[in-house]
Amino acid sequence: MELTILTEQIVILLAVLLLVGVVATKFSSKFGLPALVFFIAAGMILSRFVYFDNPFLTQLVGTLALVVILLDGGMQTKFVTIKPIIGSALSLATAGVVVTTVLIGFAAHYILNVSLAEGMLFGAIVGSTDAAAVFSVLSGRNIKERITSTLEAESGSNDPMAVFLTVTLISWIQNPEQEIWELLLSFVLEMGIGLAAGLLLGWIAVKSINLINFDSSGLYPVMAVAFAVLTYGLTSVAHGSGLLAVYVMALVLGNSDLTYRQSILQFNKGFAWIMQITMFTLLGLLVFPADLLGIFLPGLVLSLTLMLIARPAGVLAALLFSKFKFREQLLLSWAGLRGAVPIVLATYPLLAGLEHGQLFFNVVFFVILTSAAVQGPTISPLARRLGLSEEGSGHGHSLLELVSLGKTRSEINHIHIHAGMKAVGRPIRELGLPQNVLVTAIIRGEQIVTPLGETVIQEGDTLYILGPKAERASIKKVFSFQDTSLSPVSPEPELIPDPTPKAAKENVEWPRAGTETETEKEKEKELETDEPQTQDPPLERLKK
Repeated sequence: MELTILTEQIVILLAVLLLVGVVATKFSSKFGLPALVFFIAAGMILSRFVYFDNPFLTQLVGTLALVVILLDGGMQTKFVTIKPIIGSALSLATAGVVVTTVLIGFAAHYILNVSLAEGMLFGAIVGSTDAAAVFSVLSGRNIKERITSTLEAESGSNDPMAVFLTVTLISWIQNPEQEIWELLLSFVLEMGIGLAAGLLLGWIAVKSINLINFDSSGLYPVMAVAFAVLTYGLTSVAHGSGLLAVYVMALVLGNSDLTYRQSILQFNKGFAWIMQITMFTLLGLLVFPADLLGIFLPGLVLSLTLMLIARPAGVLAALLFSKFKFREQLLLSWAGLRGAVPIVLATYPLLAGLEHGQLFFNVVFFVILTSAAVQGPTISPLARRLGLSEEGSGHGHSLLELVSLGKTRSEINHIHIHAGMKAVGRPIRELGLPQNVLVTAIIRGEQIVTPLGETVIQEGDTLYILGPKAERASIKKVFSFQDTSLSPVSPEPELIPDPTPKAAKENVEWPRAGTETETEKEKEKELETDEPQTQDPPLERLKK
């Protein structure tokens, strides 16, 4: 009986945590605070009523949460946006992290009165930016794309560097006889294996998701998450960087023609929020508020050192030969938020049984909390002050929810129209679409436009195009750019199985190019009359 009551209380507690977490995100957006501040605060409040002291479980949940967060962020990152800044992002993720680690490591050595090796370990833990914090804070902010792309690419790729430095320094502290060249070789191998595994498993994931026909569309997002977790597990077993592999796999997944792309993205967003709420609440439970009072002063000094000295120095050193202007480097320095990764890494010394493991965890926790609370709300004002903000993009939300009713060899392509595409300014009948391809709907702003033959395609439109899978390349060619060398983006079709029931399509054939159906012959007769033609033939065929 008591066990049943305890179970019910835990279920109610979890429900309350989720509801509080969802409501907290509203305040997070309003005040510009990273959501992690609210989730951690909730965990700290609960720690007064619930005793929790399990670093292993916290690390496990944190690792799984990071996998889901990197999957979500990586799938939303486009190659075309990170290609111009990939060199700068990688420099920040490597050289920038090392410089930050060394500077904050020396500061921790003197302020916390620990050995130099332990100080460097502290620096490695807080040296990297956090994907969860960066993605959540920059989402919806009108900061120039070059800056946001750099920050997102950096946060997604510097986690492996921080993990490597943390694990290596713990091993070095426990075994000082290790050679430096062995550690460097280990780093190269880890990164190489992670990159190769991410590319390979990303390719396999794309092929698998597109080839397998599930009866339920809800299984495709689950399959994507399963591949992300599998990528992390297999890469880690092979002694590679699991987090790097997941991020690369997500990049491959997000930049490929993918069945149910929007469903997968929306599922990932929701699942990532659930994992963030769970992870940060557990991290908050792991800290006892009374312990933070004892490290308030050294924690505050280290936090200020990180924000005002170590991170800016790391950015300036990493971008010394880049094309980023000083004001851009200043914003990059200030927007390098810390979050889940450092706190999860802070559990490593605890599990390793290091002498100052608990001290490190408490100080890291304090540094991350103050850094997020101070920097998060001030990023947008600083961007406006530096002239690095821009008008919000006009990409509206899709007003359609497409549901699969059966398996066919057809699909609906969801294509957003960008400036520079050949289709911009042309009526539908002049696009040169194959005869068996049909524009079924156009989303323009907040309206649904019925596509007619004379309907002119405009920049910012979102088109839903029905056609056989075999015509996918032809559709992409029609909606390609006039000058591909100047194209800032490429069309990203949303591939969704045709909602036509299987039973209905068995007796229906798509008309082949170069042949005429009876309906088309009737259309030709109509054209010989003086009656104006208001619908293009494919749409009329669909209506009949």
